[in-house]
Amino acid sequence: MTAHHDSDEPYPSLSDYHDYEPNLEFDDTELQHTAVDGDLAEKLVEAGGLDYLESPVSDGTIEENFEEELVNAPTLASGMDSLSYPFLDEDDPEDEEDFSDVSRYGIVDVVGDDTVGRKIIVVSACKLPSNKELDHTRLLRYLMYTLDKYVEQDYSLVYFHHGLTSKNKPPLSWLWQAYRAFDRKYKKNLKALYLVHPTNFIRVVWHLFRAVISAKFGRKVMYVNYLQELSQHLDLDQLCIPQAVIEHDERVALQKNRSSVSSSSGMTPSPASSPVQSRLITQQFGVSLQFIKDNHGGVVIPPIMRQCIEFLSQPDALETEGLFRRSANVTLVRDFQAKVNQGENIDFHGDVHIAAVLLKTFLRELEEPLMTFDLYDEITQFQTLARDDRPKQVKILILEKLPEDNYQILKYLVQFLSKVMDRCDLNKMTSSNLAVVFGPNLVWAQTGQLSLSNIGPINMFTDFVLTHHDSIFII
Repeated sequence: MTAHHDSDEPYPSLSDYHDYEPNLEFDDTELQHTAVDGDLAEKLVEAGGLDYLESPVSDGTIEENFEEELVNAPTLASGMDSLSYPFLDEDDPEDEEDFSDVSRYGIVDVVGDDTVGRKIIVVSACKLPSNKELDHTRLLRYLMYTLDKYVEQDYSLVYFHHGLTSKNKPPLSWLWQAYRAFDRKYKKNLKALYLVHPTNFIRVVWHLFRAVISAKFGRKVMYVNYLQELSQHLDLDQLCIPQAVIEHDERVALQKNRSSVSSSSGMTPSPASSPVQSRLITQQFGVSLQFIKDNHGGVVIPPIMRQCIEFLSQPDALETEGLFRRSANVTLVRDFQAKVNQGENIDFHGDVHIAAVLLKTFLRELEEPLMTFDLYDEITQFQTLARDDRPKQVKILILEKLPEDNYQILKYLVQFLSKVMDRCDLNKMTSSNLAVVFGPNLVWAQTGQLSLSNIGPINMFTDFVLTHHDSIFII
């Protein structure tokens, strides 16, 4: 089968397909007519050594040396150049900086993985409070603190622009400093940046920064004017879209096509209103473990899970650097899922990352997580347990409270992941890295939402299970 999309290249920008430009929600004439700290645009051009180009992804922009250009660019805010979030001791999470004053606004959400296993991080401008209430320096540290947990693996970023006003809009100097603070380690594994409901403010900012943004990074940026377009790439139900954004999307869709009210919502049909699709008895993705067991000869370990793990247990696969961190081609993944659900045989053709993504996708799409909804509250309280109490409590949770079939599947998975950890010197997948990858695919709330405050405990719990698997599971 021939893949038509390179997984390392995002979808092309959607901005060229739309002529509708939503009205600005605030006066951005300062961007177009006022010099910023001694004419920001002129300084950026001088820093990049280039004139503005007609296309933000033109081959004439700075390519691989743009980081060096940024180092030489002007500093727009004093006291910020040294801004960085220190790497913390994973064994002492209580020493982490308390960002509860920022996180309570819900500006940033991590909503799990997309269809090819990439973490999705959502930033909502409508949740930004007034500039009088928010310390932007702390906001930047909070963003870096959040991203630090995921930048070592592929991830996608969704930015909902609606709701940015003159009262909560960060200054341009802060935007420039944020770009400088997010160095190569943040940009390298960012596979797609979706700018939803862009206005002239976004385009002018892009124009200002264009001289020092590489074409490679530019190709990752996609303008999305309607939520319906975003649904072609991501599951909207998974994104927890703010109601204000949904209502704004309905309005701009109505303005675009007043003659068709039914199509103006810009949202994909909700599960409640969509026709229920009949299940094939061969289906394995998107069903329960019991359904798979009942329709596959009573086997406890789901066949697709066993096939992925047996393939990935080969020495060459185990030693692949970035195993479980890299995404795979979207078309191939969906094709494999369809074949599995139809009961067809599949062949990975030596593609380690396809097998790895399918394994994560299978766990993520179960009707109920492997660790069950009933155990969610206890797992998310793991961080509060005294260190001496953790071994006993985890054993009680796994050996006594987890259903027998779930226990056997978890044991099978963890025994495989221990092989991955044994070769971490080659594949770079330590217990903590695997916990970041698998934690949200093993544990989630019944609401389907994953709050940032619970990601840490879930990952800590998963790391503990992986590290102490020999003493937890009964041989």
